[in-house]
Amino acid sequence: MSGAVDIEGIARRIVDSATGSEGIEVRVSRSRDTEVDILQGAVESLTVAGSEGITVRVVVDGRLGVASASSLDPDIVAAVLADARDNAGFAEPDEFGGLATPAEFGDAVPVELDLWRKDVLATATAAKVAMALDLERALAGADPRIRGVESAGYGDTAMETVLLSTTGVEARVRRTSVSMSASALAGPEDATQTGYGFTRGRALADLDPEAVVADAVLRSTRLLGATQPTTQRLPVVLDPLVARSVISLWVSAMSAEPVQKGRSMFADRLGERIAPEFVDLVEDPTDPDAPGAAPFDSEGVPTRRVDLVHGGVLTAFLYDVTTARRGGTVTTGSSLGSGPGARATSLRPGTRGQAEIVASLPLGLYVQSVSGIHSGTSTASGDFSVGATGLMIRDGAFAEPIREATIASTLPRMLLDLQEVGADRDWMRYGGASTLLIGEMTLSGS
Repeated sequence: MSGAVDIEGIARRIVDSATGSEGIEVRVSRSRDTEVDILQGAVESLTVAGSEGITVRVVVDGRLGVASASSLDPDIVAAVLADARDNAGFAEPDEFGGLATPAEFGDAVPVELDLWRKDVLATATAAKVAMALDLERALAGADPRIRGVESAGYGDTAMETVLLSTTGVEARVRRTSVSMSASALAGPEDATQTGYGFTRGRALADLDPEAVVADAVLRSTRLLGATQPTTQRLPVVLDPLVARSVISLWVSAMSAEPVQKGRSMFADRLGERIAPEFVDLVEDPTDPDAPGAAPFDSEGVPTRRVDLVHGGVLTAFLYDVTTARRGGTVTTGSSLGSGPGARATSLRPGTRGQAEIVASLPLGLYVQSVSGIHSGTSTASGDFSVGATGLMIRDGAFAEPIREATIASTLPRMLLDLQEVGADRDWMRYGGASTLLIGEMTLSGS
């Protein structure tokens, strides 16, 4: 993005404009994004756009004012700063609020992460469109049971961000990301099943369109003829895509904000055993393989590895600066801007792959996808009841497909009943996920 506006210069001028006891933090970013959607052999939509933005936080006497804009026009930048100052005058004082300071970083130091790949910007848009067209064409002809392609597309982002503050915090991040995905329609119109495949990385060379096709075909065709199962209690194997959602629920309850507000199922449980001894749950944004890898959080604090669960024991929560001050501890570099949260969480992988885990079960359920993950779950109470589709497991092999079913338990019980973590960890947008074996859940059907 050469020749673009000097985002660091903009940030520096705003910080230097602070007066008196005023504290200012400014985040300036720019990005270029490409998005291609294909439908029936033609480009349904194509977007190639540059974007830029600024967010200013002003603190005066413990009062925080925030303002943002999606333009770096000098007049708009000046207006954002004025609005942030004005908003601070109307805010309630917060003794724990305010800007991050280097003294609060603890022993964390910035980690050098190479998250930028030149080919994302250097590759012509026509080549990216061709990749998406080839993906749809390959999926449509991959299997005679595929009736159509519901969606196919390509996307990428190249982003640069600078954060500076009057407290001496300085953070600079450059990252790229690329992805391709497709969804297949299998079977007759009155009994259609869908299957999804995706691939992601930092450079175009990281993408594997053949894996997208293979996954979409497998996930759609193996559900053909699905029927409603009988109600029973049995072991449940979670596909990595489903496991990622479950892990996200566990981890969101380990954020200090809901813990401090009494809205977490893990509040007051620090130091307790909440999982089997083999379970290690780690948040590590310094891992460059994670899509959410970042050297700094949204407050400019260096990120670091946080062992949330070690040996089955809950050992840590995720903090930003405000929740750390409130809790009398130090930030874990986990600010997402709206509070503390996870960027790159994963369970320590086990030794057996999905096929071996399935082969070990005389009876069970393999859950390929779920619905109602937000409406049927609560990280405060721990409730978990969601719609499920998948395959029965009989004598160590996949058997009949099922639909119109519900799986239920509680999130704490699912963690305690975790019997195995697969060796097949795959990095997804907000962390890594493997096949998970839950000892017992209720399957509700007919």
